Amino acid sequence: QVALVESGGGLVQAGGSLRLSCAASGRTFSNYGMGWFRQAPGKEREFVAAINWSGGSTYYADFVKGRFTISRDNAKNTVYLQMNSLKPEDTANYYCAAHLGGGSYYYTGHYGYWGQGAQVTVSS
Repeated sequence: QVALVESGGGLVQAGGSLRLSCAASGRTFSNYGMGWFRQAPGKEREFVAAINWSGGSTYYADFVKGRFTISRDNAKNTVYLQMNSLKPEDTANYYCAAHLGGGSYYYTGHYGYWGQGAQVTVSS
């Protein structure tokens, strides 16, 4: 089992920045690739970014490329999502998840453990 807890969400004006953190406990954190997803009211959960176990490979949805950066610190069992140039359409509940390995990072079904989510609200 892996327990994940997100933090760092909040209310920010358009153009501002936030950094989300996801702290992991349980099984060895460095064994897992990690991903960030988001879900807005009435919409499906969608892929935002992912990072492999070492941090050497990262993946991004087209709509966040150049604005968001995913990173991890295996010594702290934490993965981060730095979000810059935020837009009102980035408003959503953001979830981190642990990838089970062997499948696409873009698909929710390949993640086995999820956090409770962190709300991000971007005002115009």
